[in-house]
Amino acid sequence: MPGPQTPGGGNLPQGPGSGAGSGSVSGAGSGAGSGSVSGAGSGPVSGSFPGTVSGAAAKTAVRDRLLTARRRRTPLEQGEHAQSLAGVLLAAPEVARAATLACYVSSPGEPGTGPLLDALRAAGKRVLLPVLKRDMDLDWAPFTGATDLVGARFGLLEPSAPALGPEAVATADVVLVPGLAVSDAGARLGRGGGSYDRALARVPLGTPVWVLLHPEEVGVDVPTEPHDRPVTGAASGDGVVRLPR
Repeated sequence: MPGPQTPGGGNLPQGPGSGAGSGSVSGAGSGAGSGSVSGAGSGPVSGSFPGTVSGAAAKTAVRDRLLTARRRRTPLEQGEHAQSLAGVLLAAPEVARAATLACYVSSPGEPGTGPLLDALRAAGKRVLLPVLKRDMDLDWAPFTGATDLVGARFGLLEPSAPALGPEAVATADVVLVPGLAVSDAGARLGRGGGSYDRALARVPLGTPVWVLLHPEEVGVDVPTEPHDRPVTGAASGDGVVRLPR
């Protein structure tokens, strides 16, 4: 989420973005395409990251490179990728089966979630969106439509419905999170605030936790630190990669 590096090991409850989609909240990304690139299936949301490098300084260098690449994307590329990403996720069996999903409102430059949020709501899914607390932890509230989102701190957009508490994320059948990259071992690179690492600690083992990325941000050598929480998959306009755990 270009701008303040506030929440989570990632870009948190996101602010408005560019992109496409009927009544979309945001958009971003580049490229198009759909389909499914499958790995070994989802697994626990805890563990370590074999074969990755370490250190906060290394993270900063990788973040800078990835953010520079994101800024080069055109609005057309962003909109096309947002639409493709929505199609990929709606076709995923895990999402099709899910009654409740946790997601977020994307910011400019991020893979757009506007078309996805609209489509999930149209499909009758219950969608929880993050609400940033004063201590930088995440609360959660239901998504009731793009027109019901309100501006919040750091230029974020958040649901106006009553918050359900930080533990509400544990009720989600699938958790979709922001990030800048993911390694083949499931190490997710976020913005460095730690909010999503705290939130993911509440997600039950076995729940699919997927980071939404551009295709070239999947399979990156991601620096790690002890507090980092892994993900079990990555979704882009090219498909879903289910990471072995």
